Amino acid sequence: MEIDQIVKVYKALGDSTRYKVVQIIGEENSLCPAQLEGRLDGIPLSTLSHHLKQLSDCGILNSEKRGTYIFYSLNEAVAKKFIPDLYDISIKTDTPKS
Repeated sequence: MEIDQIVKVYKALGDSTRYKVVQIIGEENSLCPAQLEGRLDGIPLSTLSHHLKQLSDCGILNSEKRGTYIFYSLNEAVAKKFIPDLYDISIKTDTPKS
């Protein structure tokens, strides 16, 4: 594991907005910025795009272009390694309720 990646990941997660973005995407599996914007009070789309880029650059999020939209999903390997508590929470929400 490279020290540079460790520093980038924890630096990205050190911002409360980015951490919240990771939580939301972990629960929903795949979202585009427009879907995220409504869930983050007062965060403009341009600022959200900046946060998403930082999270993608350090490897926490994967991005996939679908038509004109980019959808973001949690990179499970990185999440398990760096944020196991959050990863466990997102897995629990995927199980059907009895």
